Amino acid sequence: MSDGVIPTLVVIGPPGAGKTTVGRLAARTLELPFVDTDEAIRVEQSTSIAEIFVEQGEPAFRALEADAVECALQRSGVIAVGGGAPMTMSVASLLELHRVVFLSVAIATDSRVEFDNVRPLLAVNPRSAWKRLIKERRSTYERLATWVVDTTGRSVEDVVVEVVQKVRES
Repeated sequence: MSDGVIPTLVVIGPPGAGKTTVGRLAARTLELPFVDTDEAIRVEQSTSIAEIFVEQGEPAFRALEADAVECALQRSGVIAVGGGAPMTMSVASLLELHRVVFLSVAIATDSRVEFDNVRPLLAVNPRSAWKRLIKERRSTYERLATWVVDTTGRSVEDVVVEVVQKVRES
């Protein structure tokens, strides 16, 4: 980190948990800047995440992602990181230094978990792939989390209120 600037909040969780939506609304409520690292990568690379996976492969994407997270963490604000970012050791090490909220969601009961071609790791047999991903990632998400917020069956507004309350109370 440069100059000791620490982001107000980093939002992590599996695909479909609402990281971007909750992060953006929490940032607006807290009157802070918002960064979505996946969006930063899309803008920087002038292509979609799915295209990066296809054309360059997952290792190349993970390197871009680690760079985007490191860059975002140098500024204050609310930062939503891609679902796989915390699985990269260098990213996890950086996240350990920050306040992190893990947005937990259950696939079976939440219609917000969408499966489409913008989620490359869920392209084949999406429900099984999602269940496998969350099983593999949950312990890392929980280890890095300052707070765990269950989003299952809750409105976005309700989740944002809880997240903002946690930030303000800390």
